[in-house]
Amino acid sequence: MKLSSDISAIVTGGASGLGEATARGLAAKGVKVGIFDMNEEDGQRVAKEIGGVFAKVNVADNASVDAGFKAIREAHGQERIMVNCAGIGGGIKTVSRKRDTGEIVPHDVEAYIRIININLIGSFLCASKSAAGMMTLDPTEPDGERGLVINTASVAAQDGQIGQVAYSSSKGGILAMALPMARDLAREGIRVNTILPGFYETPIYEQMKPEVKESLKAHLQFPVRFGQPKEYAQVVEFMCEHSYINAEYIRTDAGARMPPR
Repeated sequence: MKLSSDISAIVTGGASGLGEATARGLAAKGVKVGIFDMNEEDGQRVAKEIGGVFAKVNVADNASVDAGFKAIREAHGQERIMVNCAGIGGGIKTVSRKRDTGEIVPHDVEAYIRIININLIGSFLCASKSAAGMMTLDPTEPDGERGLVINTASVAAQDGQIGQVAYSSSKGGILAMALPMARDLAREGIRVNTILPGFYETPIYEQMKPEVKESLKAHLQFPVRFGQPKEYAQVVEFMCEHSYINAEYIRTDAGARMPPR
């Protein structure tokens, strides 16, 4: 797919981090970009700076997602690119033992459900509804492509750490979704791929203590630094333009494998 002003895209989580870098990268190629995010202030700011459109969307809420698609499509038309970057983290063990009392505490079910709803179900909702819209488009030359969905998993989908059972579940689900979703949509000329980022300079990691970040760096192979969000965006652009990549995932992690803790 050639990135140009004839193409429109929607990026969830586009107000910050990997999503913001993706929105900026696609806009720099001329693509008309719509942003879904809950952060209205930053979302409006980024949209204004890139000449895009913002919609306040809770990706885990069906009605909110529908309203977001309606607003962006009224401004830009039907998107051919859907990039899901919205997500949250969280660290709770499957079962914990309180040090002071010895009390045994199972994982909070509401916390688990919240992470699954936002990360996994949110990605599925946006991907499915976007693909439904893509199916109305005319196929493009030379391959008859109608669109592309890119979902964001995490290296935690494969290397989940202690306390990441909910997060890893959500990201593992996203990874597992790629092949069957790509098969579902193949006859319609819609591709589906997944990116598994490692340690990136995003708001989540910026909040970490310096000693924690240094500890994480010890598990990097090369280069020994955190990734820059623009490097994630470059992978998105590569997947868009390389039409032979389908039902695949790419780890972008400097060769790191996450330790148990």
